[in-house]
Order: sequence, then structure tokens, then C-alpha cells
Amino acid sequence: MDDISPEIEAIKQLKARYFRLLDTKQWQEMRLQFCDNCSFEGTSRPFSGADAFIESMATHHATTRTVHHGKMPEIMIESEAEARGIWAMTDYVTWDGESPLSRPTVPGQYGWVGYGYYQERYLKEDGLWKIALLRLTRLRVDPLVGDPVEPTDGMPPALDWLPAR
Repeated sequence: MDDISPEIEAIKQLKARYFRLLDTKQWQEMRLQFCDNCSFEGTSRPFSGADAFIESMATHHATTRTVHHGKMPEIMIESEAEARGIWAMTDYVTWDGESPLSRPTVPGQYGWVGYGYYQERYLKEDGLWKIALLRLTRLRVDPLVGDPVEPTDGMPPALDWLPAR
């Protein structure tokens, strides 16, 4: 069995935390995953700075339920403190009532399933990898239409048993 680079594994853990914290709406913890001066592309508008991005995410996802999956990472370590990566992604997004995201493309739409890629740049700060650039490109978006599936009662209590770092 080949040894997995500890640096690549740390970046995989970073991205896993990103998805979990996004889906569970843990905005303060999610903020810790980003460099202060990071940038974001591919959302409704580009952002500069982690605080602006997190504030926008919290507003846009106030009435959504999401499930994000990242798969098949391609990660390249460029130096002791810099790396790049590409992740295939799927996001399942639904909303209740009005949401800044509820721009239906078809009557009766209550969400979407999106498919695409994240391109990212990472920097190591104080010994921890953080996201410095996040670029989201969706290749396909399928609207969810009809009667929404009833949501679960919430997150299981054990979901927060790992610290965000």
C-alpha cells in the first residue's frame, strides 16, 4: 500500500470539513477554513474576503437544506505552504418558501441537483491548510420539481463531535 502524503490528506480533511460545515450551517467554524483574503468565483457574484463570503452563504442558505459531496480530488503540492486542487462535486439544494436561491427555472421548482467542479488554491497558515481561492463551475443543474420530500427533523446530536479547527 502506498503512503498517502500527509499534506494531501490534510487538504482532503479541510475539504471534508468545508462540506460538512456548509451543510450543517456552522458558519463561524466554516469561516476558520479560509484565509482572510481568500477569493470566490462562480457563485452569483465573486467575493473577496472570507467574511463577505460567509455572510453571503449564511443569508443565501438561511432557508435551504443542502447536501454537498466532493469526490475524486486531484491535489498538487506546490511548496511547503502552497497547493492546488480540483474536486468533482454534486450539490443537492432545496428551499422552504422564499430564499435568495429560489429562482425557479420551471414552475413548481423547490430545488436543484448540480454537478461540476471546484478548483481551489490552498495556503498553509500557522501549520494548517486553508482555502485561499474557491472557484465553482457547474456543468449541469437539474431542477427538482413537484412535491418536496419531507425533511428530517434536523441533525443528529453526534454530528458536531469533531472540532472544526
